[in-house]
Formats: sequence, C-alpha cells, structure tokens
Amino acid sequence: MKQVVQNYKSGELALLDVPVPGCKPGGVLVRTAYSLISTGTELMKVSEAGMSMLGKARSRPDQVAKVVQSVATNGVPATYRKVMGKLDSYTPLGYSLCGVVEQVGDGIDDVKAGDLVACAGNEHALHAELNWVPKNLYTPVPDSLAPRHAAFGTVGSIALQGVRQGESRLGEVALVVGLGLIGQLVAQLLTASGVRVVGADPDPARCELAERLGAAACGDPASPAVESAVAELTDGHGVDQVYLAAGGGSNQPVELAARLCRDRGRVVDIGKCRLDLPWNAYYEKELDVRFSRSYGPGRYDPEYEIEGRDYPIGYVRWTERRNLACFLDLAARGRVDVEPLITRTADFDDAVETYQRLKDGELKAVAVLFRYPEQAAGDGPSTDAPVVSVPVVPGGARPSAPVRAAKTPVRLAFVGAGNYATSMLLPHLARRDGVELSTVVTTTALSAANAQRKFGFREATTDLDAVLGDASVDAVFVVTRHSSHAELTRKALLAGKAVFVEKPLALTGEELTGVLDAVEESGNDRLQVGFNRRFAPLLQEASKRFGARTGPASLRYLVNAGRLDHGSWYLQQGTEGSRFAGEGGHFVDTASWLLGADPVSVYALAPSGNEDLQVVLGYPDGSTATISYVTTGAAGFPKETLDLVADGKVLQLDDFVRSSVYDGRKRWVSSRLPKARDKGQSAELAAFVRAVRTGGPMPVPLGSLVATTAATLAVRAALAGGAPVTLAEAR
Repeated sequence: MKQVVQNYKSGELALLDVPVPGCKPGGVLVRTAYSLISTGTELMKVSEAGMSMLGKARSRPDQVAKVVQSVATNGVPATYRKVMGKLDSYTPLGYSLCGVVEQVGDGIDDVKAGDLVACAGNEHALHAELNWVPKNLYTPVPDSLAPRHAAFGTVGSIALQGVRQGESRLGEVALVVGLGLIGQLVAQLLTASGVRVVGADPDPARCELAERLGAAACGDPASPAVESAVAELTDGHGVDQVYLAAGGGSNQPVELAARLCRDRGRVVDIGKCRLDLPWNAYYEKELDVRFSRSYGPGRYDPEYEIEGRDYPIGYVRWTERRNLACFLDLAARGRVDVEPLITRTADFDDAVETYQRLKDGELKAVAVLFRYPEQAAGDGPSTDAPVVSVPVVPGGARPSAPVRAAKTPVRLAFVGAGNYATSMLLPHLARRDGVELSTVVTTTALSAANAQRKFGFREATTDLDAVLGDASVDAVFVVTRHSSHAELTRKALLAGKAVFVEKPLALTGEELTGVLDAVEESGNDRLQVGFNRRFAPLLQEASKRFGARTGPASLRYLVNAGRLDHGSWYLQQGTEGSRFAGEGGHFVDTASWLLGADPVSVYALAPSGNEDLQVVLGYPDGSTATISYVTTGAAGFPKETLDLVADGKVLQLDDFVRSSVYDGRKRWVSSRLPKARDKGQSAELAAFVRAVRTGGPMPVPLGSLVATTAATLAVRAALAGGAPVTLAEAR
C-alpha cells in the first residue's frame, strides 16, 4: 500500500510503498476514502523538517533537553545514533480521515466490515491507503453525511473542544483570532450555539469566508475594523471570550485578546502561537487563560486511546470519541458546513506535489482533501500475547544445529523495529560481515519501511507467519513490546528458528512455562535473551582481573533508573508488566554471571509512594547480591554503579565508563571516555551470530536464562508476601 511520509532530517516528502498494517485486537482496519490535510499543524511540521539542525533545535527545546540528558546517561555515540536514527527516518503525516472498515479486530462489536467511519490520531489516521485504528479513535459516520465531509471529524473535534473550554453561553460575543481551518470551524460552532462572532485575520479572503458562514464581522487585526465591531456588539464592554486559533511567532494575538476582552473574560489557546502575556493587562482584567488540549479528554492517555478504556460519561461527558461523534452529528444536521472550506480535492497519487505547492505558497488553501482510489482489500495478520514458578528446563539429547558453510550468510529476521532495535542492535548487525538482514516485520507499515530503507532488509512486511514459514531465515529477533515477547518467542521456536529476544523473556510464570513447552515440543533450544551487560568489555576485563573466589561474595548494584516521561508505554503495567519485570533481568543476570551461579532465593522491599525497589538475591554458596532499583535519584548521577567484594578484593564498575579492581596491594583501573560507553551489545550479537553460524552452544545457557527470568518474576511474589521466596521450592 502507499503512505505519505517525510524524512525529518532532509525534509524529503515521499509517497512510499509500505506493508499493510495488521488488524490487531481492539481496533479495526480501515481503507481510507478521504483524508484531510491540516494546513496549520501539518505544514508547520513540514516547514520544520526543512530547517537546519540548529533551526530544528531552536524550534523544539524540549527535545534538546532530552538529548542532553541522554548524553549524560548513555554517552555521546549511543545518543548520536539514537537521535540521528530518529531524524533520518520517515515519519507519517495526517491525523483526520474517513474510510470503510475492511477488517474487524477481536473485541470490536460496534462496527462491521463495510461500515463507514471517521478516524482520528496522528499515529492511526494517517495519509495512507490502510490504517489500523483503535476503538476510541473512530466513530461511525451518520448516513446523511458525505464521506468527504466526515473526513473533517478530527479537526472539527479540535475546534469543538476549544469551544467547550470557552464555556460560551447564548447571547455572548466572542473573538476568534486566526481564521484558518480551525478558526473557521470555531466560528461556525460558536454561531451555531447562539454566540455572535468577530473574526480577526490578515487575509481578506478568509475574513469574507467567515462572514459568509455566519460571523458578525471580520477584519485585519491591525486595522480599527475589529475593535470597532467589538465595541458596537458589546456596548464597549469587550468580548466574553477570545479564541486564539493562530500560529506563528507574533505576540499580537495575546495582546489583542487583552485589549478586546471584557473584565474577567476568558482567553482560550487552541493554536500554537506565542504567549508572552502582558502581565498588567491580564492582571487588571483578571483574565482567565485556558488551554484546549487537542481533540478532548483521553488525548495522550494510552489506556484510553490504545487500550480502549472509556471514561464513564457521568464523570467525563465529552471525550475524544464523543467529541468526534458530536461534530459529525452537527455536520450531518447542517449546523456546520465544511464544504465551503474545501479549497482543493487532490488525488492521493499527487500527494507529494500537493504538499510542495502548499509549502511554497503556490496553493493557498483553508482545507485540502486527498481522494483515494478504490481497490481490493488486503489482509494483515494479528498476534497478541498473566505466583511465580521456575519451570524445569527440558533435558535429554538435543538435535544439533546445522553448521553453515563459511561463506554462507546468516539470514536474520526482525520482529519489531523500535528505538532500541534501530539504535542499539541493527547498526551493529548491518555492518557485520556474514550477516544478511532478510525481513523486518512490524505491525505498523511505516516502521518496517523505515528499517528496510536504513538497514538494507531484503523485505518489509506485517505478515509474521510468512517469515516464520520462510526456510531461508536462520534466526528471528524479537524486539517488540514486553507483553508479546513470550508468545512470539514460542512461535519462532516452534518454527525451528534460532531466537534472540530482548528482555524480558516472559512477564509471568505461565508465559515462561509456555516458552519451555515450545522447546520441549520442537526440540529447539536455540534461544538467547538480550542480557548484554555480561558481554561489556570493561566488565569482562574487570572480572578476569578479579579472578576466582574462595569464599562468599557481597555484591551491590545501584540502578539510577530515573523517571519516565508521561505516556511512556513502560508505564502500562496492566499489559507490559512493572518496570522491574521488564528491565530487572539485566541486573539479575549481571550479578549471577559475576557470582558464577543462579540465585536460590529472592527478597524484596519497596517504599510506599514510588517505584523504588530493594532486591536481595541469595546464592548457593552464601553470596548475596543487593539490587537497588531507584527512580527518585538525581538525573545527573550515573545510571549503573556496581561493587563486588570477596576474599579481600573489590571490583568496581562506574556506569560502563570505568572499572577498577583492588586486591589489597595494588589497584588496576581500566577506563574509556563517556562517549565510548559500551554495554556489550556488539559483543553479544557477535556471539549469537557465531553460535547460529557454527551450530555451537548459545552464548548463555538456557537454564541460566530461565533462572534469571524466574528470579525477576519472584520479586512480585516477595513484595506481596513480605518474605523471601525460595526458588528451589517453586520448581
């Protein structure tokens, strides 16, 4: 299928061939009939992409701050790879469309194949021939509403949410600053609710259009016409509300709002304009400044948007989805007229040319629609994937893995191509001799196409079953969200593939048992989990310098994990497990490798009110490892520090920048620049590829992978019971 994309680094726009998205549970696959270009938001994004790197940084200071923090935590090379990987990727455009339901996912019963729906969301209602849309981001289209008009649903919801924030009442007077697409819709909605509207925009054509559609008076904000109209309609008191629907760097809109708003009036910011509030003017009138967040309540909440958890109507009357349905109803009943706003309807095949004309100013438009050709539907696959026990690792003779000819490449398939895969795994594999990147599989078509373009995959698809059935694929990398790891690993093992799965291997004991059942059923134990720290060069060298132990050891591992950004999928504990369940295996594996054994007991404590954890692991020889996993530490402090004490010796690791060994007589130190921090990914991947090529043993024994996973899962049981969990008893 085709999709409109842009490279944020170069500014290139393209109509790209990408795989058809899969129809996952909780949503529907929609074939687009019309999609709407937001001539404000989207053109701003397109313009930013054409800026220099300095210009991009100035336009997004919030992202610059994240980069600075990432440098402190992960070093310059890893941060550079991550940032440039994101910049030099195709990103989607679009967020408002109407289309026909092509396929219905599990759990959906309010629409069926063939129904017409309006869809929202900058990750789900894209300028693409097919989109997967979760339940709370689509709504059925009324029978009397034309599909081209229903495509306005999302931008209509944005305008509607802004009007709701203004709390307008019958008979009031409002000023709308900016008469682009959103401003025109705001003006119509206010007029439909009995509010008299004055519009302000420097474009005479937009002013004339707003007056034709119901505004009382419109004019250039720099002229006296707007002020005169406000004075006449309000008897000199000023407007009850001002709606800022303008963009750009001028502070004129907020100054105009202060001048023309009545005492204790309301100012609602809908667009993205400069907001240097003149303090005296706003203070003296005690103006109420409000922000309108996109389509309405539910926006940016993954539990609402992705997982489909609706808000009770008694507590939240107007959610994203209810705003979308309300706007469509108003349009169907003729209370809002979007047809006069359509400047151009372009064929989807002409999308790149249309964007370029808009960017260059050759095409001046309020709204532009893409019209899509009707074509046969395509199907996409769907896969999905809840005290703790340690299942027995299957024993007995195992069939040997085939040994490959020396010059035959090892063919790899990737399931998932997110940030970690594209910044920490694929760059190492793409430049490794004797490796062929065969196929990349994702549920979103564009991410697969991006990975194929950047790393040279032979194919990109959303069809997992086809990859698992491809006899030429030697190994499968599972780099998806945590909740799918166990199920995807199980399927790949049953298909006879060697598997590299990013941590965690499983989120529950039942999932772990399922993986081992697949090993038993298939006779295939070619499995590696992405526990890369044991392969880190500094830690490897320090361990050799420390040497063998004769007595028990004490190990302390401080993980300064930090807080996650709001909205991170790591916080979706209901589906993705706790942070420690997802990440803790790294630290358990490192401790067990240094101590040369698997843990036999787990004890855990957690202070109330945050996610900090103290985990104590016991080992057969009396050694202990204490993992302090904290989220409340200083952001500038190193992420990982480790001390190992035994036999009068001390090993120290300082965030993979420096390692030291003290033996009472001398001190050995190895260090590297922070920008060269190496956590072992390259060496781990080399070991895995070598094992696949030669048929030799996997880099980490299966029993160790299982023990580490079981110990990580046992933390939850230890917290619940308030007592140590003896892992031997759980077998």
